[in-house]
Amino acid sequence: MEIVFPVEFVVYGTPVSHQAKRPESREQWKDEVRNSSHSALPDTHFASVDRIAVTLFYFPPEPMQGDIDNIVKLVLDACCPHIYLDDSQVERVVVQKFEPDHLFSFGSPSATFVHAFEGAKPALYVRISNDPHEELQ
Repeated sequence: MEIVFPVEFVVYGTPVSHQAKRPESREQWKDEVRNSSHSALPDTHFASVDRIAVTLFYFPPEPMQGDIDNIVKLVLDACCPHIYLDDSQVERVVVQKFEPDHLFSFGSPSATFVHAFEGAKPALYVRISNDPHEELQ
């Protein structure tokens, strides 16, 4: 079965940096991302061979410690090979943090995004598209 894009899901918990000292922490976070993605995917599906765009919006409960760019790699690795075959397919990544005192309103958010935005924190909203230019048009 083919994946219908975009794929959206929420991962609850504090993202782990690819620089984390404990390999177990990195693997646990990747497992959490994979497990969370199953809610948005058909039970049996083929991994995509398309070009991919990934959007990551992090909603921490307080000002974030560490650098936002360090959370990207493990999320991309966790989505491979069950959403896309290889992370070399990823052509665009958008990552942003929305700390409690620095929020703004969004135009037409999806139900999944609203769930991340309004739900328990910390939360990481993940959106994967097979159109890397969708926001540029």
